[in-house]
Amino acid sequence: MTTVLRAHAEDQYAEELAILAKDDDRARPPGWKLSPWAVTSYILGDGDRITPKYIGPRRIVEVAVATLATDRALLLLGVPGTAKTWLSEHLAAAVSGDSTLLVQGTAGTAEEAVRYGWNYARLLAEGPSREALTPSPVMRAMAEGRLARVEELTRMPSDVQDALITVLSEKTLPIPELNEEVQAARGFNLIATANDRDRGVNDLSSALRRRFNTVVLPVPGTPEEEVDIVSRRVEQLGRSLELPEIPAGMEEIRRVVTVFRELRTGVTEDGRTKIKSPSGTLSTAEAISVITNGVALAAHFGDGVLRPSDVAAGIVGAVVQDPVSDRVVWREYLETVVRERADWRDFYRACRDAG
Repeated sequence: MTTVLRAHAEDQYAEELAILAKDDDRARPPGWKLSPWAVTSYILGDGDRITPKYIGPRRIVEVAVATLATDRALLLLGVPGTAKTWLSEHLAAAVSGDSTLLVQGTAGTAEEAVRYGWNYARLLAEGPSREALTPSPVMRAMAEGRLARVEELTRMPSDVQDALITVLSEKTLPIPELNEEVQAARGFNLIATANDRDRGVNDLSSALRRRFNTVVLPVPGTPEEEVDIVSRRVEQLGRSLELPEIPAGMEEIRRVVTVFRELRTGVTEDGRTKIKSPSGTLSTAEAISVITNGVALAAHFGDGVLRPSDVAAGIVGAVVQDPVSDRVVWREYLETVVRERADWRDFYRACRDAG
């Protein structure tokens, strides 16, 4: 039997969803698999049988879930790496039991990805018909009463974005070629994500923005919170990728998180020294990637212990996006901050050698 590299949320956490559904005696909106209370418990965990999927303010999750229970669509907004896609997927899995009705926004996304397309062989042979029509994920979600997901909404061309206006306001999708329409079944709604850094690429029209309730996802508030997020996700990724188990390496995780937070905020952890920030985002997601890569290096090419040399190359690659300006920022930070920390000498040497 072939195992997939990354299972959908509803498959990976099917046992937890079943536990919540069994014990869930609260009111459920039409078409929902779980009540809003149970959806929130699935996202945040219960400290016992349900693992947390998102670590952050509870109120943010409650507002997002409550929005989906209304006729307003949900827009998750934030800087890169704040778990917008991750939260979107798990919300869809808990509410609809299906996170796969997805439109990935890019500069090349066509209107057919939001509305519908055609099987041109059948179209030429038979003319316009329901059989020749190819429904988009949004159309399928409307017909089946499920949640649709639109990732990176502001990366899509403006005319493609505006194809959602009728869907979100009238809850219908016209098919003029057939003189028909698809009306949304109860339970339909839409979750979109957008990147703070992409403002100005394809800004949402005021007409479309009014159709969304916007929830801003913050970066982790404290170093401890970010370390917790990184360690949990690295552990999950290690299991899914079947990486050999190695010690947790909490010291290296804390160092990576500290470096990223300091460069991101432009000031050292003690608040005494101002530093320049590189052009990259240095998000929590990138910290997870650096540590996961370090774990693979330590497991396959090291001694089974996560060491500074295993994470150094990943840090340099994440920080130095612009080979000219970012390299200057990184070297200055390395010499003025990292070098002065007595317990970071091994880390300093590894980063200097990697750079």
